[in-house]
Amino acid sequence: MIETGDLRKGLTLQIDGDLVRVLDFQHVKQGRGSAFVRLTLRNLRTGATTTTTVQAGSRFQVAPLERHRVQFLYEEEGQYHFMDLESFEQFALDREALGDAVNYLKENMTLDLLTYEGQAVEVELPVTVDLRVVETDPGVRGDTATGGTKPARLETGLVVNVPLFVSIDDVVKVDTRTGEYIERVS
Repeated sequence: MIETGDLRKGLTLQIDGDLVRVLDFQHVKQGRGSAFVRLTLRNLRTGATTTTTVQAGSRFQVAPLERHRVQFLYEEEGQYHFMDLESFEQFALDREALGDAVNYLKENMTLDLLTYEGQAVEVELPVTVDLRVVETDPGVRGDTATGGTKPARLETGLVVNVPLFVSIDDVVKVDTRTGEYIERVS
């Protein structure tokens, strides 16, 4: 059990029988009333995001999640196939279970799978991934005096804004938390 003072982003809790992840929290102390905490939570089973308010000092049950190292193998007909690197057991997850993570998955990529009572809940991506540009407009020298950008489609289908000097077949580093271009790798 933890109290409101121990909350942090990314923590997974059990609230009213639901498995929820803390997306954001804010401690509020009003002049006359008692302090409270405003929570933004995402239900890991349904994907719904809710905002709730609790009294300061409330206690929460932390969900016992298990972490498994897995390797992404391939995608076929909306099913994403993985292999557990310890037991070599293969399993598939659908697009809805993975959410936005499908935009960053490359074959043979290693990542963490979080499970709760044997059921896959979420995959944890690395902070950055390197993806190849498959489609973008050519950049024209002298287009802008400051750093201009253009859209580029990456090998996973994700579209990000990249600087004008990036061209097709370049490999770029993308932040998986924000979906933004960081730098050109090669």
